[in-house]
Amino acid sequence: MLKENSTATSSPLGAGGLQIIPAIDIIDGKCVRLTEGDYSQKKIYNEHPLEVAKEFEDAGLQRLHLVDLDGAKAGAVKNWKVLEAITSKTSLIIDFGGGIKQEEDVKIVLNSGAEFATVGSIAVKDEAKFVSWLQQFGADKFLLGADVKNEKIAVGGWLETTDVWIYDFIEKYINHGVQQIFCTDVSKDGRLEGPSTELYKNIIQKFPELHFIASGGVSSMKDLDELAEIGCNGAIVGKAIYEGRVTLNELKRFNS
Repeated sequence: MLKENSTATSSPLGAGGLQIIPAIDIIDGKCVRLTEGDYSQKKIYNEHPLEVAKEFEDAGLQRLHLVDLDGAKAGAVKNWKVLEAITSKTSLIIDFGGGIKQEEDVKIVLNSGAEFATVGSIAVKDEAKFVSWLQQFGADKFLLGADVKNEKIAVGGWLETTDVWIYDFIEKYINHGVQQIFCTDVSKDGRLEGPSTELYKNIIQKFPELHFIASGGVSSMKDLDELAEIGCNGAIVGKAIYEGRVTLNELKRFNS
């Protein structure tokens, strides 16, 4: 359980050290996981995402990374009712992404109880629009996701690699006020082969003021210890939890 005087409860970014952020990916209102973002490689873990979210909360976890895969495919938020159910029945601090393409999508997500709207490709493809959102809603209401392949930004469900260097991308949006970024090495995601520790170490060294969250590839507690050691502020963990590679009980030590 959370300690009553824990500073993490008062800050959405959490206290010092590595904050574990479990992930729930949603298709048709169900909790699923994909491998390498491939919708044909889908595995359903639970018909009821709220049950999963409550398990995370009961284990003392404070944040949740909620991904609307239907929304990502459709280009508009679809599973906001799942978000609403979880925010109304847990105290988890939730970032919600997938399909946030228009201002209306941002409003739906924030009005449905998310602490952060998670965006990725829009920041690559339409900088002017994303910057206008940062100004309108506040940069502290966004979690920026960067999908990376060979240190270059990938978009479009990871099918398309751009010429945008990850470090230039991060620097640009830090200058626009973005406070927290998560980075996924697309070659690692869902494969349980370990995270891209060297890439993350380089990012943290270049941008020590950034609230940096690792994502993708976590397969063991050893991986999480390594991410903590290099200075990651958070780690998004999905498949490793669902496949029993790390247990909720083991994760409790990161919350003390």
